Amino acid sequence: MSRVQGTVAPGFESVREVFAGIAAEEARDGGAQLAVHLDGRLVVDLWGGDGVEGDSLLALYSSSKGAMALVTALLVQEGALDLDREVAFWWPEFAAAGKESVTLRQLLAHRSGAIGVEDGFTAEELADDRRIAARLAGHRPYWKPDSGHGYHGLTVGALVGEVVRRAVGRSVQELFEERVRAPYGLDYYLGLPEELEPRFRPALPLVPSPAEAAVLAAGPAGPAGLMGIAFNQHAEPPFDAVAYGNSRTVRALGPLSGGGVGTARGLSRMYAALAGELDGRPPLLAPATLAEVARIHSRGTDLVTGSENAFGLGFVPLATRYPSLSPAAIGHSGAPGSQAFADPATGLAYSYARRRFAFAGGPGAPENDRLVPAVVEAAARVRAGA
Repeated sequence: MSRVQGTVAPGFESVREVFAGIAAEEARDGGAQLAVHLDGRLVVDLWGGDGVEGDSLLALYSSSKGAMALVTALLVQEGALDLDREVAFWWPEFAAAGKESVTLRQLLAHRSGAIGVEDGFTAEELADDRRIAARLAGHRPYWKPDSGHGYHGLTVGALVGEVVRRAVGRSVQELFEERVRAPYGLDYYLGLPEELEPRFRPALPLVPSPAEAAVLAAGPAGPAGLMGIAFNQHAEPPFDAVAYGNSRTVRALGPLSGGGVGTARGLSRMYAALAGELDGRPPLLAPATLAEVARIHSRGTDLVTGSENAFGLGFVPLATRYPSLSPAAIGHSGAPGSQAFADPATGLAYSYARRRFAFAGGPGAPENDRLVPAVVEAAARVRAGA
């Protein structure tokens, strides 16, 4: 990666050193950004590599699930949605094929089993939440709802988004723009305006090392298994994640499962607004709402990925992945290895964004394992010295 640029507040110099060390080790340059807020103040704003500037807009993929979860939590907080009401109350068509008892809570916790359709989705369908929802409504779930959990990687946004549209008559994308993005001036979008396209930097594919290539060759996910279905590998042609993020149609429509586009500083600012005071405004989510969405609703072996993981309500609880965080920390990663979260207990909001896909980066690229503790330690020192 080329020379690291940007600024850090006093006390966060060690974070810059860690970021620069990662940049120096990155042989397959793609560029990255790191932004951190502490108590609503931007304290880390760093970037570097392959045409990536601080204001470069990157495809942040499943970060959009965090934005979707925020809007949904706001509606629950205000009484417009009931977590324990059946989805079919708002969306009668969804009651087909054994899904009549599925609740909004179960959708958000990845417990519905509605992970895909038999013949797969087309690229055009995957760009459009309404088309995904229409196909899922009458389709059977891939396990008995609420009997287990599995990552609804390409469908959860369409499912929850359809509930919101039916319940309040507005899309999550519209509500996010009006209630979150525009009021807080976030450089993060669920539907990128065409005039901002010159700032977009296309996602770059994984360039595996020989060892990584061997791992990939030895254990490909079969298209007929649950992972293949959930990630649309059984479609013709199979889902291409890089092409998806680089599609202007996807960026324009902002599908909620993976269409988020923005900067690290924009996404960090969203999480700062979610959990703490920002620009003199109170947190978007009240403590009781934060506690409920952070509470683990699914834990154990994921039926789709086969890994051990946990889900709250739309958000991912992150203390198990990053032990330096508090149990209150919630966020969501993105396919290239991006990671973003809020930790209400410490006043931290964090976003790391990558341009090139990292090996096994879906839950957050490995460099987050070094960056997150460095950020937590620096914040603790700064607060101790205040």
